[in-house]
Amino acid sequence: MTTSDPGGGPGAAELPFFVYGTLLPGEPNHDLFLRGRTAGERPAVLPRALLYEGPGYPYAIEGHGRVHGMLLVAAPGVYGELLGLLDHLEEYLGPGHPRNLYERVVREVELPARGAAEPGEPLAPRESGPGEHLVPREAGESAAAGQPGAPVRAWVYLAATAVTRSLRTGGVLIPEGRWTTGRAPGGS
Repeated sequence: MTTSDPGGGPGAAELPFFVYGTLLPGEPNHDLFLRGRTAGERPAVLPRALLYEGPGYPYAIEGHGRVHGMLLVAAPGVYGELLGLLDHLEEYLGPGHPRNLYERVVREVELPARGAAEPGEPLAPRESGPGEHLVPREAGESAAAGQPGAPVRAWVYLAATAVTRSLRTGGVLIPEGRWTTGRAPGGS
């Protein structure tokens, strides 16, 4: 399921964020943008998406695959600040803006069962505490939301239309949808 950005302004749902590239723990932008701004981080998977190499960072696009990343919940009182920082980092200017590098969309992501993480994937959130299991639910969502295997609605930055077109015709697909820096040219 994909929903366009409703603006993210006052009154918009404070959804968690799904990240899959330089915002992952251990990657260059994690500490710069997320330190002290998250209440919890959990491994998650974005279904129906493909991951492509970019110039030092990846792009996710709609497709028949899975992208591995983390689900982040903003710390209390910093949601607007975090949303603005991430929009700036991802060069997102607004829904469908012609200069967007990424589009911010609502997608359903999956939370793997604890202990079922694949090699290299952390088994627990980076920080423990009150936000460890916090995953906001919208009205009407099942109580199972936020539980392993249940879909969770989250903001995701997907490549903008022009970037997606370019990636589909000549981009380098990242096998298995896992981003790591220091990867050898060609995606291995």
